Amino acid sequence: MDSRLNDSVLRRRLLRGAGAALGASIVLPRWAHAQAAPGGPAVPPSTITQPPRDFSARGAPTTYFTDPDVLTVDPAFDGLRQPNAPIQRLWTGALWSEGPAWNSVGRFLVWSDIPNNRQLRWSEDDGHVSVFRAPSNNSNGNSFDYQGRQLSCEHLTRRVVRYELDGSATVLASSFNGKRLNSPNDIVPHPDGSYWFTDPPYGAQLYEGTVDAAGGPANKAGRLNPKLGQPPEIGSYRRELPTAVYRLDKSGTLTQVAGEDLVPDPNGLCFSPDFKKLYVVSTGQGPGDTIAGGKGDMHVFDVGTDNKLHNGKLFSNFMIDGVKCGPDGVRADVDGNLWCSSNAGRSVGYSGVTVWTPQGRLIGRIRLPEVCGNVCFGGPKRNRLFMAASQSLYAVYTATQGAAPA
Repeated sequence: MDSRLNDSVLRRRLLRGAGAALGASIVLPRWAHAQAAPGGPAVPPSTITQPPRDFSARGAPTTYFTDPDVLTVDPAFDGLRQPNAPIQRLWTGALWSEGPAWNSVGRFLVWSDIPNNRQLRWSEDDGHVSVFRAPSNNSNGNSFDYQGRQLSCEHLTRRVVRYELDGSATVLASSFNGKRLNSPNDIVPHPDGSYWFTDPPYGAQLYEGTVDAAGGPANKAGRLNPKLGQPPEIGSYRRELPTAVYRLDKSGTLTQVAGEDLVPDPNGLCFSPDFKKLYVVSTGQGPGDTIAGGKGDMHVFDVGTDNKLHNGKLFSNFMIDGVKCGPDGVRADVDGNLWCSSNAGRSVGYSGVTVWTPQGRLIGRIRLPEVCGNVCFGGPKRNRLFMAASQSLYAVYTATQGAAPA
């Protein structure tokens, strides 16, 4: 047995022994109580064990039939989790990972490292990670449309672009009604050739883009210089629009489908498998906001034949066991279940992924040692869930498939 495992078992035994000796005078944190029933078998290594599980290639293998950090909350999840499939950390070294998207033809994953102003690529054949595009204009959300073209939301330039099959780039949207977009965040394709994307203000900060020009809502005092370190054309933008969700049809016409009165600070979004519903995440107040901001929840709308949203309602407030598991990115599987990234802050064991039925019932969780920003399904069979989490990229095989191109 690995000496580290021996040490871990010994520490747990000492902890249990100390707790028994001191009785109620010791108050253990919630995660410690959750590790195992008294007198039960040894606890699998997980995100909440002490010392924490090592997800790297140097860490001990997961020898248990089901990964201890893939949790069934409702029996409905048992048919979606893949037995004997471990969570793997594929790579680490980013500053803030976002926007994972799977390329089916090239069999690689592309994702954004926003503060480092680059896109990264993980190749399935050998697990190699390389810089895919730099600079990326602080890109955030990525996707591939039904023709295999990459779509990217750029914070720095406050626009949406498409990379054509010949290698050229097309600016799809940069303004609405003559006013510059805020900072497009996430984008999804529709079979009718349209693209739907969100436009919150999170890119109007030095770390993930650039602030407004002097006097703008995100730089009112004008002390910050938005031109420093940027190409000459950058630095003149200032926030002009409220946050919103947009639809860009294949003719190039841009339409607002939801304003901040319906979904303040819209972030991640996805369609149901039949494209009759649109799910939109609403996150907290952003730079230059004059509104209270979102509440870290998700809303669902019916998509009418007129491509307008109807019957909006709250899908979930993402309170789990009294912990706010704030969503960011979301993807649907073929049965319409929603796989949502989770940001639980310092609540150890609640960051990662939460899984919900189309009716809004929590059925499963995936625990990661880092806050998760976004997810997508990929792999040749589209049955592998990729998780862009803070500084790292994780993956786990599932027993289902993603509903649409990622």
